[in-house]
Amino acid sequence: MYQIILFIHVIIAAALIALVLIQQGKGAAIGAAFGSGASSTVFGSQGSASFLMKLTGVLAAAFFITSLTLGYIVSVQYKQSQSLNIPVPVEQTSNVKQKSTPIKNSLPATPAKQTKKKPE
Repeated sequence: MYQIILFIHVIIAAALIALVLIQQGKGAAIGAAFGSGASSTVFGSQGSASFLMKLTGVLAAAFFITSLTLGYIVSVQYKQSQSLNIPVPVEQTSNVKQKSTPIKNSLPATPAKQTKKKPE
């Protein structure tokens, strides 16, 4: 069930992004004076603005509903795992200790300086 809702959620998100990118802005009406406004009569006498805005609203509502549904499903699964005392999976570590190799100095070893004691 979770995978189906998640798939629908991703499809709605992609459609919503594409739909928002298709829409013209409020300042695009000036383009009609130069001949680009004639192509918006496909959706009726009011143009494509009301149709696309309604479709954007429907997709936004569907996106909101699927978001809430996914959140609810995850919270129910989390509460069930807590009530059953199922541990949260963590990274497994082995009990065998790894041998550490000492870091060798790349510089040649210098002999210790011998200090001569002054005779007393």
